[in-house]
Amino acid sequence: MKILNLYAGIGGNRKLWGDEHEIIAVELDPEIATIYQDYFPNDKVIVTDAHKYLLENYKEFDFIWSSPPCPTHSRINNSFKNNNKKLKYPDMNLYQEIIFLQQFFQGKWVVENVIPYYEPLIKSKVIGRNSFWSNFEISTIPIKKGSIGSMNGKHMKNWYANKSLAERNMVNPELGLHIFKCAFKEKQVRNRGK
Repeated sequence: MKILNLYAGIGGNRKLWGDEHEIIAVELDPEIATIYQDYFPNDKVIVTDAHKYLLENYKEFDFIWSSPPCPTHSRINNSFKNNNKKLKYPDMNLYQEIIFLQQFFQGKWVVENVIPYYEPLIKSKVIGRNSFWSNFEISTIPIKKGSIGSMNGKHMKNWYANKSLAERNMVNPELGLHIFKCAFKEKQVRNRGK
């Protein structure tokens, strides 16, 4: 199976997927892309704009996971209204990708983000601290409060940027695996019956 992992970060969502698939990871930050490659040497990592890459390459994949940047959707943004911090519009790339995938992508897809500070424009499935939009049913699993997992690799140890922020921004690996399995549960059940 050919998988596209957009806004890959350090790869928390993908950590437990195994290595039997062809995975293309897209990450804009070269330093973070290097850390991802350290964890997943068999994946092809592309340093570019994930939003643009999706539009130009979506037809090549069987499964797409997208985790667009969350700061402008985060509930912490709502706390800025009563202080001197500069407010920002929510980044609509999130909804552009959901609508695009709904209308044009034939495979399985999921878009992940934080629980927004506003009523979502498109209904999502909420699990733990994450919102998910997908074209398959995602069942709920218990997630321990504060449980995000961790990543330890040679590049992470030498990374002088905020390691805890990178780990906080990643999807819990067990949740990433659960969603991956949900995407193909229907297919697996059908295959067992044959």
